[in-house]
Amino acid sequence: MDYWSALEVYKEMLLLYLEEGRRLVNSHCAHLEPWQIIGVSVITTVGVVWIKSFLFQQESLVSRIKKRCFRLLRKIPFVGATIQRQLSKALDDMSVSLCTLKEGMSYTKVLPSKGLSENQVTDKIREYETLNEVKWEKGCVSGAVYWGDESLTKLLVKVYGDFAWSNPLHPDIFPGVRKMEAEVVRMSCALFHGGPSSCGTVTSGGTESILMACKAYRDMAYERGVKYPEIVAPVSVHAAFDKAAHYFGMKLVHIPLDKKSMKVDVKAMRRAIGRNTAMLVCSAPQFPHGIMDPIEEVAKLAERYNIPLHVDACLGGFLIVFMAKAGYTLAPFDFRLKGVTSISADTHKYGYAPKGSSVILYSDRKYRQYQYFVAPDWQGGIYASPSVAGSRPGGIIAACWATMMYMGENGYVDATRKIISTARRIRTGIGKVKGIFVFGEPEVSVVAIGSDVFDVFRLSNALTSKGWNLNTLQYPSSIHICCTVLHTQAGVAERFINDVKEQVAIIMKNPKEKTTGMGAIYGMAQSIPDRSLVTEISRGFLDCLYSTEVPESSTSHMNGNGKAQ
Repeated sequence: MDYWSALEVYKEMLLLYLEEGRRLVNSHCAHLEPWQIIGVSVITTVGVVWIKSFLFQQESLVSRIKKRCFRLLRKIPFVGATIQRQLSKALDDMSVSLCTLKEGMSYTKVLPSKGLSENQVTDKIREYETLNEVKWEKGCVSGAVYWGDESLTKLLVKVYGDFAWSNPLHPDIFPGVRKMEAEVVRMSCALFHGGPSSCGTVTSGGTESILMACKAYRDMAYERGVKYPEIVAPVSVHAAFDKAAHYFGMKLVHIPLDKKSMKVDVKAMRRAIGRNTAMLVCSAPQFPHGIMDPIEEVAKLAERYNIPLHVDACLGGFLIVFMAKAGYTLAPFDFRLKGVTSISADTHKYGYAPKGSSVILYSDRKYRQYQYFVAPDWQGGIYASPSVAGSRPGGIIAACWATMMYMGENGYVDATRKIISTARRIRTGIGKVKGIFVFGEPEVSVVAIGSDVFDVFRLSNALTSKGWNLNTLQYPSSIHICCTVLHTQAGVAERFINDVKEQVAIIMKNPKEKTTGMGAIYGMAQSIPDRSLVTEISRGFLDCLYSTEVPESSTSHMNGNGKAQ
């Protein structure tokens, strides 16, 4: 039997099966009236659509069921009242710790009837400065302030003053700021090995840079017909990606880490890629443990599946680009890799510019087009903005430009050499302390500490009592120190290592003792299965930041006569 004869046979068999199917359906529906057939069809269709929408939402079915169960539990009178009492107590304690003022201080709640003189305003400012009890200048703080050099500070204050009233929204009025922003972007592209088509914009910080990349790739996904775009990223990726997913109607698919190296599991990332994947993400390095993700491997995935890859270098971007010249080798992480399509890096961290400046960079202009927002039909004229903000502070852009010019390549390389050598000295010293360990093999400025013997939050409390202000992490419980220029001051790293050794030795005498204070609160927060409670407390914390009421229990800082103790 030849090919065409066989095809005819298969065709006849298919027609027979279809005819048999038609007869079967007709025989089952013979006793039904037309309105019944139509009704069943409509109800079935609506039911199938509802089931699909119920099962396949941005939030998983398991997560939604858990939330529903916890809501029902909280409606039980006794349970709900108990939970509410505990929440109220936690919020009251938080209010006391945040809103306590020094003796004689009060909040200003209305404008002064007559404007204050320059000297009066200055005196007020000095009064507010006394509220700061954390001595960041001595290198006791993890991250937060990345330098604070006096000469640079004076220059930045002057430059900001010269451009305090400028606004890049009006490039025709402030052409100098436009030129400076373009130059900041171009210099940054060059540092990350961008080609002639590389481009970007200046933003207000790392979060906005990340938001802009996600917005661009979401719109690209929409254009190719994806209705529910997904961000595929390591579980260690910055929370700004959660914020981007929330704001832009995307789904964040978290990929687990290798438990030993703390790098993203590339095989798991490959399995997570699907038709809805709008972008892949890697960190260079990631915030919690300071680990560089395997960007080369993920870039190959991005290239193979033709998916954009964003490298989040917000934290260490202005260190890693200078590490080679500082004598430290790193695997490629930037536009040298074909699969990397965008990079975020904060100029206000290791770029040493004032807070409120970052860059989002793209390998090609075609990506940046999707970042822009244009309203062509507004009555006020054609409105176009490159990022989230409309008006932007030209003074910050000018100060960022001035910082980069002031530092120069030699200044950045020198600072990088000092910071990396300090971080590695701390990593080595901590690694020798019995009872604790360092997560993975950090290559840049962050060293994360954990323990399999005792609750590491006890160590956090102990170091706080010694004047250190470190970052507290969860899942798994850990703390980290993010080294800056301030930590390179003589004796700072040695003092930190010695304090860790001393406090660990004390803790190891009774490793099973319960954690108290803020460490206990943070540990408890991880164990609460109803994450909506943690959200409520966090929202209460944010409310406290804007409170102008002095809590009644704020007298905890005073004795019975109202005198400060």
